[in-house]
Amino acid sequence: MARAIVHMDLDTFFVSCERLTNSELRGKPLIIGGGDRGVVASCSYEARYFGVRSAMPIHMAMKLCPQAKVIKGDMELYSKLSHDVTQVIQEKAPIMEKASIDEFYLDITGMDKFHGSYKWTNELAQSVIKETGLPISFSLSINKTVSKIATGEGKPVGNLQIPENEVQGFLNPLSIQKIPMVGAVTFQLLSRIGVRKIQTLSEMPPEVLQQMIGKNGLDIWKKANGIDNTPVEPYTERKSISTEHTFSQDTIDIAKLKRVLIGMVEKLAFQLRSEQWLTSTITVKIRYANFDTETKQCKIAYTSADHILTKNVMELFEKVYQRRMRLRLIGIRFSGLVRGTYQIDLFEDTEEMLSLYEAMDKMKSRYGFDAVMRCAGAIFKPNNKDEILKRKK
Repeated sequence: MARAIVHMDLDTFFVSCERLTNSELRGKPLIIGGGDRGVVASCSYEARYFGVRSAMPIHMAMKLCPQAKVIKGDMELYSKLSHDVTQVIQEKAPIMEKASIDEFYLDITGMDKFHGSYKWTNELAQSVIKETGLPISFSLSINKTVSKIATGEGKPVGNLQIPENEVQGFLNPLSIQKIPMVGAVTFQLLSRIGVRKIQTLSEMPPEVLQQMIGKNGLDIWKKANGIDNTPVEPYTERKSISTEHTFSQDTIDIAKLKRVLIGMVEKLAFQLRSEQWLTSTITVKIRYANFDTETKQCKIAYTSADHILTKNVMELFEKVYQRRMRLRLIGIRFSGLVRGTYQIDLFEDTEEMLSLYEAMDKMKSRYGFDAVMRCAGAIFKPNNKDEILKRKK
């Protein structure tokens, strides 16, 4: 039996959330993002008409569309509305995976035994629209890759069905940039040898792609041929992410304690970005030599950026460490997590800061977490003996 995989995507989600709370914004070009030196987190179709795109510097977007209204963005609002949509889908879908704050996969294989899969999915989409007021697109096909590509082709508010016998015909004329995993670098590399359409890519020998691109070459070739056996992972929401450091000898060295905290923040923040999480609550924990344990907590705007998290962690540490006794343990927990598809907080950070984090994360992903670290936190070298990484689900 061919699988029946649905991809659902909330249309211009941040923009739609803002319009839901302010009807006067409908039909107007909108840009969601930071200040003049920030970048575009999202934009309306009216702004896209002028060439505005996500991750574009705000100043460039305003040159393209000077009449656009810029809104800073409200991750707390977006998280709440995403949760509302999740509940509607989760109540009706047999298996649901939440891929990001505005994106879902459903496995409804075998549903045709009872009623049509496409009819059921369309009814679910209408339920989302009716109960939340947010527009949503979907596509139904045999796997995640084809369904995701089809949703993009059907936007805005498009509903496509790609049966198994039509998959290759649907994919062939599309640009290879439509394939997940094909970024700007891979596209430029393949374009140099004349490979720009999925059909051309699908007809290449897979071993040639592996030689050109590396280990991802075979995966890209499979996707170009409509092959993707990745399962839909049942959705479970992570509650927090944390780490603790126990010192081999109790210490009162404030400089050392702060360096360790900075390293811990850097590690956890990298994990947040790697797994596409944003945090809104920080907790700092200390344990004195006599085993007394104290904690301090604060709420912040949703982020996964080291420099923002470090500042708040240091402020909490100053508040909680008052007895000036030796410490045997320090810990940090990030909670109040929401899914975010952006590497860092696009509502606050500049283009330069985005580039810095992107470069550092690439090096960490390729060569390991401690391949590049901030000097202030370089003393922190996590290992199995002195670090406990907790993931509460």
